[in-house]
Amino acid sequence: MNAEELLGNLHEGGDNKPREKKSPLISLEKDLSFYAESIKEVAVEIMVEGISSYPIFIAHQHEVNIGELILNRADLNTDWTIQASTLEEFVQKGIIHPDKKEHFLKSYKKPENYMCVFVVVPEGANFVYFPYKLS
Repeated sequence: MNAEELLGNLHEGGDNKPREKKSPLISLEKDLSFYAESIKEVAVEIMVEGISSYPIFIAHQHEVNIGELILNRADLNTDWTIQASTLEEFVQKGIIHPDKKEHFLKSYKKPENYMCVFVVVPEGANFVYFPYKLS
């Protein structure tokens, strides 16, 4: 599976010119704080139901073809949509190569304390761990 299939069409406008804009991570932090209780409930449900011990949440502002929609930015008047997935789906879809699974597991933080978020932006995607409660 290639990036376009996974991420859908992320490029708006075809000029490929760099755009000056503030970091999307500022609004992501705000939304994750707002969503934290709901995301934790889904993470616990994924683990308790035996679906996976490794829930992963996808944060995006475009269309992605992985996971199940749990929090829609259009419905909630926020900047980011959140979808729920698992390590197993990430391996199945080829986002995490099977050879890199052990490396990923070593860096995976306790899902009781942190949400594992795969952040998708037009420039690419990366994993971040966001604590459920900021001190």
